[in-house]
Amino acid sequence: MSEAGQNARRIVTGVDASGPVPVEYRFSHARNGNRHLVVVFANPAAPDDYGMSGGVLDKVRANILWIRDSFDGANGYYLCKGMDFGVEQAVAGLIARVAGALSLTPDQCTMIGSSKGGSAALYFGLKYGYRNIVAGVPQFLIGTYVRQSLPGAAQPMMGEVTEEKVRFLDSVLPDLVRARPNPAANIYLISSPQDEEYPRQVEPFLGLFRGYERFNFVFNDSTLVTGSPKVVPHNVPVIMGLLNLLVDGISPVIGGVRYGYEEPERDTSGIEAYLSATSQVRGEDFPAPVVLMPAADQRLPAHAVRFVGSAPRAVRVSIWEDGKFQGSPAVAPDGSWSWLRDKPWGKGRHVVRLFAVDANNFHSGRSEVVFTVVDPVDAPGPVSAPAQPLALTVTSPGAHQQVPGPVPRFAGFAPGAVRVEFQEAGMSLGACPVAADGNWTWESNWAWNEGPHFVEAVAVGAGGNASAWISVPFAVGASYTVPGPGGYSGARH
Repeated sequence: MSEAGQNARRIVTGVDASGPVPVEYRFSHARNGNRHLVVVFANPAAPDDYGMSGGVLDKVRANILWIRDSFDGANGYYLCKGMDFGVEQAVAGLIARVAGALSLTPDQCTMIGSSKGGSAALYFGLKYGYRNIVAGVPQFLIGTYVRQSLPGAAQPMMGEVTEEKVRFLDSVLPDLVRARPNPAANIYLISSPQDEEYPRQVEPFLGLFRGYERFNFVFNDSTLVTGSPKVVPHNVPVIMGLLNLLVDGISPVIGGVRYGYEEPERDTSGIEAYLSATSQVRGEDFPAPVVLMPAADQRLPAHAVRFVGSAPRAVRVSIWEDGKFQGSPAVAPDGSWSWLRDKPWGKGRHVVRLFAVDANNFHSGRSEVVFTVVDPVDAPGPVSAPAQPLALTVTSPGAHQQVPGPVPRFAGFAPGAVRVEFQEAGMSLGACPVAADGNWTWESNWAWNEGPHFVEAVAVGAGGNASAWISVPFAVGASYTVPGPGGYSGARH
């Protein structure tokens, strides 16, 4: 086995939804029962919004908690959304619960990060009383920085970006440092004169740390650093050197230190219970997606493998084969989904695994479907024959009809099809199966808005062949003008 393989850590993913907002995390157990927790905050360029990932911390002996800086798909400096600091409360709660599950005190924890992660390490380390803080090239004027350099974070954090909100966020970290809530913390602030933000974001605030007993300023004056984007990775060796000392209970101050902190046989049931309770996979109360097509062990041509199924409560389905991501179709409001890969499948047997994902990024249990891809000439029965054209008839609602709400009933006839799919304004609404005699009916599981609607429908066969799209203009409720013939094409190809 390679050295990289030997050093790789087992990572557990989870979502802590017990606070004001859900917080996604990754966790790795300590080696040899080490009694320390390292909490990692992400910089703006961190992959998938997790800092120091990709094996950087593989040799660190401590427990490691990576916290994702992504809230409704946007960065929030681990602080706020729309100036609501529920994000901070949720992140602080996650750290406290993990430390508690490990039976660790704040003195056995290290907060670490660079850039915005460095700001977060300072903020949470000082405000919540954690012993060790390692902050590389942090920003102190957070509002100014996100407005100028991270516009993708400024609007989600502030809502409407105003001078008042910028000034408030600029004051958050300096005011906290000035208040000295944790004066005995071991603080290691790392920066460089080559960091373009140093004169504005770091140097003016160093004086605020007077009175902190164990403040250390590490000034990286290497000429190899040639600009702000390179400052963060160039500081990694310095950060790692400090981190390994802190994990071992050594802080660079004069005096005796205690070394070690390993308890290999320590009971881990507390942290295991927490990881289980917050696991990203919620198989027990979030059902795995149902696959209606392809059928189990079905033989199909390479170009006609269409997936159809249902996934109630999900927003998307994630599809994988041999550990490789294949696609992620959206789920309609009624729970239906369908997916056709944009390239043919290879000939032979395929084992495809799927799971559903909800709006909070929780995962369902896994489903599996097995099918075999054959050349069209080898496929049995109707699969090998050319796909037959399909015809779709919509009998209800009638074109330009006004129907009572709140849920219109669709019905029609599609001989030879297996399902009918519906969309409006390019957005999938759902699908329904077609009976053996060609009849089908569909009703949504939500109430429709009153007024005009323009729904399109298509019939789909078992081999992926489809009818022409049928357009159905109608109105829900009374006293509405339905689009006239000028806006109704009947069918489109």
